[in-house]
Amino acid sequence: MAKRTRIIEGMWDCSSCGTKGILARHKKCPHCNNPRELTGQESEFDFGDTDAATGKSLREGVTDEKALELANAGADWFCAYCGASNRGDQEICKNCRAERGTDAKALQEEADPGLPPEQPAPAAPKKRGALFKVGMVLGGLLVFCCGSSIVYGIWSSMTHETTGQVVSTDWKRTVYQERFTPVTLEGWADELHAQSSRMPVNGAGEVAGVQNIRGCVPRQRTTRKVADGTERVCSTKHRKTACGTEEKCHTRNKGNGFKEEVCEDVTKYCDESYEDCRNETHYRDEPVYAPKCTYDSYQWKEVTHREASGGDGEPPRWPDLSVSPEDRLRREEKYTLHIAYDGGKKNTTFEPKTEQEYLGWKKGQQVSLTVSNGGEVKQIVPR
Repeated sequence: MAKRTRIIEGMWDCSSCGTKGILARHKKCPHCNNPRELTGQESEFDFGDTDAATGKSLREGVTDEKALELANAGADWFCAYCGASNRGDQEICKNCRAERGTDAKALQEEADPGLPPEQPAPAAPKKRGALFKVGMVLGGLLVFCCGSSIVYGIWSSMTHETTGQVVSTDWKRTVYQERFTPVTLEGWADELHAQSSRMPVNGAGEVAGVQNIRGCVPRQRTTRKVADGTERVCSTKHRKTACGTEEKCHTRNKGNGFKEEVCEDVTKYCDESYEDCRNETHYRDEPVYAPKCTYDSYQWKEVTHREASGGDGEPPRWPDLSVSPEDRLRREEKYTLHIAYDGGKKNTTFEPKTEQEYLGWKKGQQVSLTVSNGGEVKQIVPR
């Protein structure tokens, strides 16, 4: 798009006599004839207001040829010997006729700060890219949370050694009398295979069997997902779209009381709402049926049981329980050590697996413990 350039002239105030609004083309005050550099205003110019939306100056542009020549002469410089202000295209000081040297102070051309930036065109919509960015943000949060959890997990799993004492021991033994008893059960037809039952001898050698399969009726065995129609779901979204052009301007301070303003028409973007619609398939659970049957079989069932318990040096023993030849005995045993550690402030238990292992521990015995920072007892060994 075509660029439009114009020169804006600044104004300065004389601090010697108070005259205001002196055009920058005048190097001396038209009233008191004092040079601008002696008033302390050599680089302070008022260029008027600008339009907040476009950055365009509200002041008229310069058309006077002499003023335009002065504006294009370059940044002003100040003589190192007498301090007089000179045009940028002059190499000899107009006041003391000294040559311009490297030590002469000079103003600089520079872009004005604070102007509204040109509005960039919106990036082409990329759904995957947007999702990727959201994913990156969520992923970062997840990594932070997971990282904290990992650090805590590592710390809590670290172990230290401490000492303790067995404060008590106990044991419990149970004997169950069980009998091979006829039962009626249910099962899926494809999993049932007829088999004769066999009774146990001295509590062993039994076969439960599958007999008299009957009453097979369809029952719901499981479910499966099936499509149940579709629904159009819409949501309102927003995007940037081109909606004409707008004027944008930027200026450059020429360092001599003038500014160069460049304006051009750029694409304008507006917010647009639109409906994003998609078809969503709905599913329902559909039952899957299969024949389920009743059949006869046998199971071991408890008739009675007896318990015995003790501790702190008393040897473990089994309770007495007599059974008939067709019955069987089932035994369970449990051994427990109660341990205090960290000066009695904390307690834990340890369960030996066998009677022999249990008998290797005594009340009052000193132990060494390996404990994690999270409080989990990893190992207990006698001292």
